[in-house]
Amino acid sequence: MAEIVAMPKLGFDMAEGTLVRWIIAEGGEVTKGAVLAEIETDKATVEVESSAGGILYRQLVAEGAIVPVGSAIAVIAAPGEEVKDLPESGVEPAAVKKTAATESAGQKAEAVEVAAAQSVKPEEDDGMVRASPIARRIAQENNLNLNQVTGTGPSGRITRKDVEKALQSGPAAVAPTAAPATSPQPAAVPVTLPAPTWTPGTSVPADERLPIEKLRSIIGKRMLESKQQVPHFYITSAYDMGPLMELRKQVNMQLPEGSKLSVNDFIIKAAALTLRQFPNINASLTEKEIIRHGHVNIGVAVALDTGLMTVVCKDADQKPLRLIGQEMREMAARARTGKVRTDDIEGSTFSISNLGMFDVEHFIAIINPPEAAILAVGSAQNVPVVVDGEVKVGMRMKATLSADHRVTDGAEAARFMQSLADFIENPLRLML
Repeated sequence: MAEIVAMPKLGFDMAEGTLVRWIIAEGGEVTKGAVLAEIETDKATVEVESSAGGILYRQLVAEGAIVPVGSAIAVIAAPGEEVKDLPESGVEPAAVKKTAATESAGQKAEAVEVAAAQSVKPEEDDGMVRASPIARRIAQENNLNLNQVTGTGPSGRITRKDVEKALQSGPAAVAPTAAPATSPQPAAVPVTLPAPTWTPGTSVPADERLPIEKLRSIIGKRMLESKQQVPHFYITSAYDMGPLMELRKQVNMQLPEGSKLSVNDFIIKAAALTLRQFPNINASLTEKEIIRHGHVNIGVAVALDTGLMTVVCKDADQKPLRLIGQEMREMAARARTGKVRTDDIEGSTFSISNLGMFDVEHFIAIINPPEAAILAVGSAQNVPVVVDGEVKVGMRMKATLSADHRVTDGAEAARFMQSLADFIENPLRLML
């Protein structure tokens, strides 16, 4: 019996999509799960998979057509089957647009907007040296000239690891100047200095005027709507990361390269187990009701050259850590190569934005509607802490929950952050 393939809905606010390219031609053999076509939405370019096997009997829309969600785009039939009464595609002729931009859209993936899309600008000193605060402090304590250190961070930013590596390899350091012998000094005599002048040594690059890309436009629109329409409030906690980092080190010693767990894998699992206790935070808001989701699906931001894309770890509360890590690596790889699947990017019930890998201590994220909350995660850092009345070095990580006050309140959000600490600071619970 013939099977109708419809334009999928890839998000609560998606109304239509553009069929960019047919992968299988009419009359071609189709297996269940095979990629039929590529479609482009205002969020991403994704592949449409066949739900049945047979022959691609008819393509109902042309490449470049803008198709409403739910409209038929193709018919799959058994070999030799004659299909009568073909469905209408619902595509108006005026809606068919085929431009150079549409034709090239099938060759790149545009990132999904993320409510937590926050960018961090590397710091600069007067000498134009980009370095993180902790890298500057360590360099200053060891009289290390940062101009002689090669940065491996974003935009050549010097990180703590770069400074420690330079110190181990014995780089040229700024030698402290010896204090001059104390002797009577003559009274200062005023000196008349010439007026400062400046002559440019090189030509200044011309201004660049770049068109606003579709991704940036969508992010701007969605984030503006979120900040204007969603009553955000924020709860920040600092977690003891020592036990988790030690457990991760021991576990990764037993795992092969390419299968090691990241800190974010532990946070995904911890957040998912905590959400199971707080259904109001694992929720979405519509015009008429609050939906408490049965599944705990964690959306996680992945950095791309063109921006950020959210991939979704489904039922993260039920999966072991190694499976979470494996799925996240595979989905991130597909996102970076433009091979994202529909299932990779839809269905999130809660989001995590982690900028810890960029040495970000603390930030807040914007809620991704219709979700009720998002967790912003900073880096784990060695800081002074008071233990039994003594100041010691401890590893702490700050995290901030942004929540929708229409769905939850401060007391519940605070209890959520306390319960999250039980899993992060007792990480063996995540392995059970």
